[in-house]
Amino acid sequence: MSDRQLPKWSELKPLLRPKPITINATDRRLASAVTIADLRRIAKRRTPTSVFDYTDGAAEEEHSLRRARETYRDLTFHPRVLTGHGEVDTTTTVLGKPSAQPFGFGPTGFTRMMQHEGEAAVAHIAEKMDIPYGLSTLGTTNIEELAAAAPGTRKWFQLYVWRDHAPAEDLMARAKENGFEALMLTVDCPVGGNRHRDVRNGFAIPPALTAKTVLDGAMHPNWWVNFLTTPPLRFASLESWGGTVGEMMNALFDPTMSLDDLDWVRRSWDGPLIVKGVQTVEDARAILDHGADAIVLSNHGGRQLDKALPPVRLLPKVREAVGPDAEVMVDTGVMSGSDVVAAVALGASSVLVGRAYLYGLMAGGERGVQRAADILASEVKRTMALLGAATVTDLRPEMVELAPQGASR
Repeated sequence: MSDRQLPKWSELKPLLRPKPITINATDRRLASAVTIADLRRIAKRRTPTSVFDYTDGAAEEEHSLRRARETYRDLTFHPRVLTGHGEVDTTTTVLGKPSAQPFGFGPTGFTRMMQHEGEAAVAHIAEKMDIPYGLSTLGTTNIEELAAAAPGTRKWFQLYVWRDHAPAEDLMARAKENGFEALMLTVDCPVGGNRHRDVRNGFAIPPALTAKTVLDGAMHPNWWVNFLTTPPLRFASLESWGGTVGEMMNALFDPTMSLDDLDWVRRSWDGPLIVKGVQTVEDARAILDHGADAIVLSNHGGRQLDKALPPVRLLPKVREAVGPDAEVMVDTGVMSGSDVVAAVALGASSVLVGRAYLYGLMAGGERGVQRAADILASEVKRTMALLGAATVTDLRPEMVELAPQGASR
């Protein structure tokens, strides 16, 4: 039997450690987010359904996105122990320049629609984190505005090619004049993907004030106040569009692009050229042989062809085919720093994230993007330490085992 006694105040006092009171509501929300999934839940509460679904959704039945996330979820790590490593260094090289993290912020369209601070907020955090940021052709901040807002950020310009090539030539010239480091040519959009959530929501660009959206707006007043009281949405390449994104792609994008068009792009752009949307070993080899400086293995976040192969599954075969020196990036389905580390171990030079930082943006503007970046960076560092990798170059394919395809279905 233990003797019992009333505790003394001197004994209780060290145990009483109340959390500091956070006055700012945004800071309080973001402090509660431990993972990107937490930020996603906050974003869903704070954003109109049609806007959240545009960001969160994918093509048709969304198998491509779901399988990509399941691939990362179901992989197995094989850590090394007793390696003698101390401090972890997450620095790597991207397009010949140092990057503080093995991930960057990929291009996303209509970003100010998700939250009014938009592309400038994302670029500011990219500069703070010392990582690259890609501005989309369909961005809601134009080339000159972003260059002025984030002069110190490593800026890439993502290019879609219209049926009329003249606008693309103009965009490339403007990007070059405004200090953009690289051009990212996206090639997986001969037609627009069929995004069922957008169709069911009656989603238009920009959002229209219908009875449905007004009712939804009553549930998300802060978003609508910001949307209506900040400068109107403007796009890098077009003024507005009255239909869905898929309909816009079908009307404007050039479905006839071929490898020969890389020569045309090269005549207009003399900096690093990244080709995004590669989904086979054959295309990876051909595009690099045709003069691209880097490729991105990507199925457009699952937003184009449903049932496409998760890009991370293609990584080992592509790396074997193109050799150790080719720059091979990857995106789609990345929701944690451990996903980033797994992709790099499997052969990625670096990883592009999109939805992950957009959830942060919708959850809390620029501070939300910072929270997303901090979560990813801390997870990268911790995962590397637990794997026994002191540097990014220590990550090896044998540290990761992918589950057989279809095992979780």
